[in-house]
Amino acid sequence: MQLDLTPAIVQVFMSFLWLLPLFLLIAFFKSANFKGALGEWAVNNKSTLALDKSHYHLIKDVTLLTEDGGTTQIDHIIVSRYGIFVVETKNMQGWIFGSGYQSTWTQQIYKQSFKFQNPLHQNYKHLKTLQACLDVELKYLHPVIVFTGDCTFKTEMPANVVHLWEYDSYIKSKTDVVFSEDQVWEYIALIEANRLEPSFATRQAHIQHLKNATLQGSTEQPACPKCGSPMVMRETRNGPNVGKMFWGCPRFPACRGVRKMGG
Repeated sequence: MQLDLTPAIVQVFMSFLWLLPLFLLIAFFKSANFKGALGEWAVNNKSTLALDKSHYHLIKDVTLLTEDGGTTQIDHIIVSRYGIFVVETKNMQGWIFGSGYQSTWTQQIYKQSFKFQNPLHQNYKHLKTLQACLDVELKYLHPVIVFTGDCTFKTEMPANVVHLWEYDSYIKSKTDVVFSEDQVWEYIALIEANRLEPSFATRQAHIQHLKNATLQGSTEQPACPKCGSPMVMRETRNGPNVGKMFWGCPRFPACRGVRKMGG
């Protein structure tokens, strides 16, 4: 007599079926999209609680058209009389290694290492796009990189690369008034008028543009004026311009080509 195992298989399958939603939920919480959204929420919350709304005006999730026909997505823009802060959020764990001039940084979690694009370079395209949108000098745009996860910087970072708890203090450290109140509201209106509608479709189109740019090997770094190498971002260490960023040749000291930011 042949034994029919179908009922038993169905019973086993049904007993494990309830675990499927749990597995899907775990996968969602571990996804890059969820981690990114959580990091952005943390910065939004910190901005709302720690920055005076009458002086600092937060605009979230801004997607702008770029000169090359694509788009760039800015996590947070804070418009104030002390300048315009362009904020890039990174929700990461582990040890973080990097510097202003390196094209890639490293995340280390236990014995595993992962490379990721220097977020200062990533934010530079945001700055240039916003500069064109507002017709404002680049020196009045302040790039800020905020790490929101449980991470530790293992190398000395530029002053504008901060943990979440240092974020508002860095913004408040800029105390020179560079815009009038009328200019502040003019820039807010320009950003709102030029941004693409925040939506799922807008975000998906931006992601597709990034994928196409990656496949085509596109780079945001300018070429060295002396040797043609893709340049890297560096920070002035001495002199009257200390702390300011500039483009330098990666072949330094063999090649001493430099470019100003924005030129």
